Amino acid sequence: MSGHNKWSKVKRIKGPLDAKRGKLYTKIVKEIIISARLGGGQIEGNPRLRQAVQIARDASMPKDNIDRAIKKGSGELQGEALEEIMYEGYGPGGVAVLVETTSDNKNRTVSDLRNLFKSWGGNLGEAGGVAWLFTHYGSLLFDKAKYGEDTLMEVALDAGAQDVSTHDDNVEVFTTPSDVYKVKEGFEKVGMHPTHVGFSYVAKTSVPVESKETAEKLLKLLEEVEDHDDVQRVHANFEMDDKLFAELNHK
Repeated sequence: MSGHNKWSKVKRIKGPLDAKRGKLYTKIVKEIIISARLGGGQIEGNPRLRQAVQIARDASMPKDNIDRAIKKGSGELQGEALEEIMYEGYGPGGVAVLVETTSDNKNRTVSDLRNLFKSWGGNLGEAGGVAWLFTHYGSLLFDKAKYGEDTLMEVALDAGAQDVSTHDDNVEVFTTPSDVYKVKEGFEKVGMHPTHVGFSYVAKTSVPVESKETAEKLLKLLEEVEDHDDVQRVHANFEMDDKLFAELNHK
């Protein structure tokens, strides 16, 4: 897909358990609470909640923690007043960055993010400043070796997907945000199960990052932003030469 960037590749290499398990649990619990609040606490009728619970199980989160988060979201238990907020800014080299957050204190979140951007040579901007550079998609990731690229593309077309992108050992299937779980069900009906289901902001155009200094600052910014407790997902519109990327990744 045109404009797809390196940050998703960086995250796949680092792995979802790169952070401390407690920090990972915090992010998952927030997603469960928000999902239950928006779509109700019944997993069968709430695809977003069903996916959040599956992620929690894959991360070995205790069942009691999952159930408590669902009850907080559905109002059965008192919970934090969480709010979903998107922040936008520019990183080193003029790279556009979108930051999806779930926070119980947006003043703290925006202050922390502003300081992180500033410390690595970027700046946090106003709402709408960079979002227009991205398209919002539903995203399903598949193991190419397990299913085969041609088969995945054929099923994706039949299931109503919008686009397919191949990178390394994975095939990513893109849908409209509202169709992601319907397309997932289309794959599952033929016995094909994604390794990840979620949402992504894909860049319409990319900014090349060629300087090693700029690349180091940019990746450090993205890593620290994504590591923040209130941050759920980060998206950026950069491209980087594979040689430079490999050099930085193996430092």
